[in-house]
Amino acid sequence: MQNKGIIKLFALLFGLVSIYQLSFTFKANQIEDEAKVAAIAKYDETVKDYQDLRTQAEIDYLDSLKTSKIQVGDKFEPIEVYSLGISQYNYNEVEGNAMKLGLDLKGGINAIIQISVKDILKGLANNSKDPVFNKALADAEELQKDAQESYLESFFRAFDAIKGDTKLASPDIFANRDLSDDIKFDMSDDEVKSVLERKIDESIVSAFEVLRNRIDGFGVSSPNIQRLGNSGRILIELPGARDKKRVVDIITKTAQLQFWETYKAEEMLPYVFQVNQAMVDAAKEEEKADDVAEVNEVEQDTTSSTIDELTGQIEADTTNVADINPLGIQGPGNGPIIARFLAKDKKKVLEALNAPQNRAQLPSEMRYAKFVWAIQAKDSEFSELYAIKSNRDNQPQLSGAVITDARQDYDQLSRPAVSMQMNAKGAKTWEEMTKVAYETQGYIAIVLDDIVYSAPSVSSGPISGGNSQISGAFSLTEAVDLANVLRAGKLPASAEIIQADEVGPSLGQEAIDSGMKSFLIALAFVLIWMIFYYGKAGIFADIALLLNILLIFGVLASLGAVLTLPGIAGIVLTIGISVDANVLIFERIREELAKGKSQKESIKDGFSNALSSILDANITTGLTALILFVFGTGPIKGFATTLIIGILTSLFTAIFITRLLIDWWANRGGTLDFSTAMTKGLFKNVNINFLKKRKIAYMISGLLLTASIISLFTNKLDQGIDFVGGRTYQVRFEQPVSTEEITTVLSDPAVFSSAEVKTIGSANQLKISTKYKVEDNSVEADDEVQSKLFEALKPYLPSGMTYQEFQDGSGEAKIGKMLSSKVSPTIADDIKKSSFWAVLGSLVVVFLYILFRFKRWQFSLGAVAAVFHDVLIVLGIFSLTWKFMPFSMEIDQAFIAAILTVIGYSLNDTVVVFDRIREFLNEHTSWEFGKTINASLNSTLSRTLNTSVTTLVVLLAMFAFGADSLRGLLFALIVGVIVGTYSSMFIATPLMYDTAKKGDAAESLKKKVKEEDEE
Repeated sequence: MQNKGIIKLFALLFGLVSIYQLSFTFKANQIEDEAKVAAIAKYDETVKDYQDLRTQAEIDYLDSLKTSKIQVGDKFEPIEVYSLGISQYNYNEVEGNAMKLGLDLKGGINAIIQISVKDILKGLANNSKDPVFNKALADAEELQKDAQESYLESFFRAFDAIKGDTKLASPDIFANRDLSDDIKFDMSDDEVKSVLERKIDESIVSAFEVLRNRIDGFGVSSPNIQRLGNSGRILIELPGARDKKRVVDIITKTAQLQFWETYKAEEMLPYVFQVNQAMVDAAKEEEKADDVAEVNEVEQDTTSSTIDELTGQIEADTTNVADINPLGIQGPGNGPIIARFLAKDKKKVLEALNAPQNRAQLPSEMRYAKFVWAIQAKDSEFSELYAIKSNRDNQPQLSGAVITDARQDYDQLSRPAVSMQMNAKGAKTWEEMTKVAYETQGYIAIVLDDIVYSAPSVSSGPISGGNSQISGAFSLTEAVDLANVLRAGKLPASAEIIQADEVGPSLGQEAIDSGMKSFLIALAFVLIWMIFYYGKAGIFADIALLLNILLIFGVLASLGAVLTLPGIAGIVLTIGISVDANVLIFERIREELAKGKSQKESIKDGFSNALSSILDANITTGLTALILFVFGTGPIKGFATTLIIGILTSLFTAIFITRLLIDWWANRGGTLDFSTAMTKGLFKNVNINFLKKRKIAYMISGLLLTASIISLFTNKLDQGIDFVGGRTYQVRFEQPVSTEEITTVLSDPAVFSSAEVKTIGSANQLKISTKYKVEDNSVEADDEVQSKLFEALKPYLPSGMTYQEFQDGSGEAKIGKMLSSKVSPTIADDIKKSSFWAVLGSLVVVFLYILFRFKRWQFSLGAVAAVFHDVLIVLGIFSLTWKFMPFSMEIDQAFIAAILTVIGYSLNDTVVVFDRIREFLNEHTSWEFGKTINASLNSTLSRTLNTSVTTLVVLLAMFAFGADSLRGLLFALIVGVIVGTYSSMFIATPLMYDTAKKGDAAESLKKKVKEEDEE
């Protein structure tokens, strides 16, 4: 092997980088465990709502690590929590570099948000009453139920169908005053459509930016937000988030841009000092009470510096500033800035300033004052407080609805800024506001989502014409983003959650535990099996496999990829099939040794001859994984990601690392038999006439296919909410419960009228699905369904359990709701169609690849027919058994991932056989075609069975010890591996033979292969 030095260096660096990257994950886990221990120590189980208090204490502990700083020289630096000797890291850096865990492992909330394009169109048309326009909007909604196109495309189609003489550029529709700069009366519909597409895209971008800013301020680690094509949908993932109501409120409210007059520092600062003094006085009064002396001691401990608590050090002669400055005022402000505070104290400050007993001290003309924070500057631990002149209705004089255009610009000091243009009504109000500000030397705060972006003064007189500029501590990117938000600020684009998943943290921990258990059992079996079957060579394969696992996790962490439960399944499956490359190599080396070649020559030829089969097999599997990545979402994308990474690292470790180890051993005089006493000569003299048995195989497959098709039409499949829409809850009870009894209770007309109940895992855990109010995506409907569920299940839950405890999963056994999911019918239809195209697309891609590699359609036909055969049988078995199996066999996105994996696995087997047929056709030109086929199948039998057995045992370990939610996916994979192994030998190859032997096709095939090799 050439360039061994480079490969050794690359492997060493690759391994060290993976270890370095994974070290952050171990450190982050250690810190999170410390936070949990501290929270448990702080609140005993006897305390009311101890679970919520512990959760908040855990969050506060980690937040303090993120925000607290210590003085180093002349600067304040974040606390260092991890040292590698040459470099130190704070908690933000450790968390940022740690492996990201998905919702199913960490718990949390994910949602797909639909931005209402209909609302945006109505806003652009100034809520036009035109009957054609409104009929087109209604028709577009109907078209969307069965369409894969965007709402805007459906609207255009609906409008064109009914428009008659009406034009989009009608004064009553889009050629209105607000759009006069973009749409003229004489424009054609196609020209208007182009403008609308741009306006809609700007609105979606603005919604995306608003949501991203809100999510960034939400406080969860590793949030993910991304646009889903041009559909107006936005995916949001919040690992670790637990307050669903707060999440829903944050991501569904429309952006509020407002302009307010502000109070000056000298007007409001006395009130702030007054509140601060009141808190000091109250604390002194408490100290006078003898009966709370012990409590005071505890409070003093808990109000000590967070830094001291974390570092375990308390400096001598310190003064507890909380006694004289409980608000934590860091300094008085000036102009419109009232005062400065530590960012971590913002919640405490607002609670104190808005407390009714304190606000009662405000003068009557200030009673509607509203306190808001400035936009947080990067790398600053301080926040600035403003007070705006609100009113009884909390309505500003001017809102973002008046803005007709906004663009990124620069102010007089060449700093990034945002220039705005208002409509006539807004321009008039703006002139009045700036006139007052000029005359009173006041300030006008520009507030977006209750955050002050800037509060400029007016120094040159009233501003006429509606032109204005926002300047502040913007970066260029922030100015561009803000301009995007303001440009669509006048568009009332409502946001609706059309798909949501909520996973409890306890369920996530259980998933990690079960996943690790199945992972270790599967790994142990594979390591032992390789040594048992290949002896010393198996040890080298095991070393390569362990390095492969290290690299997979290292690459995932380095790329910032999110590890999910299906992702763990993908890694474990990779363990099962990653030995396939080593098996192929070792089997070829054994063949070369059997020919009488020397050990060194056999190793060289074995690696060389196996390379083609390894590449073809892994490329076909990789193609299906790639299609799954493109069409999948959430956990399924995670499954595809780990599978793709696993394929790449497996190729590297099998082809290069195993070769390095074997060459090293051989060059130092060591002997390798690539077998043990028990496996030597195994499958050597096998001579099965596969082609002779093909008619029996055709009959067996025919019967299985017939039964599958009949069952699919009669018994159908158990479609999950991914495909039909609805709400699903996983509920755990204290004792086993009857699914029939719970079904009867929930199907009562007073509850849901109809519900589907299944046992998932143990008998005390149920999966409950209902279509009650499936069309209603409102928060109120979600709350109503969950409340009805709790009330109906109350007799089966522990006595005295509250609704809040049911929601969170209560007690050590975590009784209550563990998981909830919601999918609207619209997106369910989209998921179903995208799944169909994913499967069909993978078949087409694989057909073309095999045609490209083998140059004959007979090979492609045999491979794709075998895949169809495997998929239909897996579907048929699910259809036949889903009603009585003791685990969920719903057809959902995870099942589609399993089907695509089966396709990849089946093709992997088939391509190895086809590769051997091509080789034998060239080597044994005098053999009959049938003899070549049989010899090829027999020579690859050892590899086929070896790989199938290791993969099956891995899957069975996962099935027995893994998470309950994965059992349906794993059952599909187990059936798929068995059927795929069978079909590669008895369906794909015989079909290729039967189609190629007609006429002179077989002879032509042999000649074609020979010509290619001669070239």
